[in-house]
Amino acid sequence: MRVFITGSDRGQLHWELLRSKPAGITLLKLPERLDITDRTLVLDAIKQLSPDVIINAAAYTAVDKAETDKEAAAAVNTRAVETLGLAAATAKAHLVHVSTDFVFGKGDGSPFVEDANVDPVSVYGKTKLAGERILINALPDSSLIVRTAWVYSSHGSNFVKTMLRLMKERGEVGVIADQIGSPTWANALARALWSAAEQKSVGVMHWTGAGVASWYDFAVAIAEEGRLLGLLDNDVIVNALTTEQFPTPAARPHFSVLELTRTWNRLGIKGAHWREDLRIMLKELT
Repeated sequence: MRVFITGSDRGQLHWELLRSKPAGITLLKLPERLDITDRTLVLDAIKQLSPDVIINAAAYTAVDKAETDKEAAAAVNTRAVETLGLAAATAKAHLVHVSTDFVFGKGDGSPFVEDANVDPVSVYGKTKLAGERILINALPDSSLIVRTAWVYSSHGSNFVKTMLRLMKERGEVGVIADQIGSPTWANALARALWSAAEQKSVGVMHWTGAGVASWYDFAVAIAEEGRLLGLLDNDVIVNALTTEQFPTPAARPHFSVLELTRTWNRLGIKGAHWREDLRIMLKELT
């Protein structure tokens, strides 16, 4: 199977896709990084490469910056997805697109199933949802949307590595305790994407780590596991904050847990609990 992955190989998901590539996959590359906002370049590149599968790991993910940088967010998260859909259709390729829990709104406290009502509360979420809708309409029989959340890796910048740095420097951190979701190891997500790509799955799937946590819970786990692995040599105080105490330019959902069992059944694999994945990832930093 010939596969082209969009985005920078410096990105944490792209990097994890590269190192978890199954046998039998031929990765297609271009001389230079592809600017997915350049319609002509994308159409020409996909025609030249003629992939069987395209995995779109590129996204504008600066959630707060997107509130004032709407054009850039829409260019990557919406219009570029439309272009990739057109390119995939022309090349008769299957397109796997990574999306986000931010497409949902407040919800009722139950995990969001794939066809739950969407009501994003941020520019980032709205641009990602617009990209989803374009893809569903353009390639209903040859595309897959995989929503995920709270992604981290031993590679690149993310919440886990930021917390470790702050815990070392300060010994005390304050973290939001009233936003609930599911931490996701990018390596586990990458392996799920490969499985979905090999099966040519279509529609919408959800993939995160199993279980739920607040950002506060996540930070406490990072401190505990980090101390056990020798990544931290000091006691760390983690203080619980409310969203009101730590305002941000972009609104964030207070509850964005994704329902996973449908995906597990479709792919024939079951994800690990987020804390188990966190422990494995942290070992990579020792």
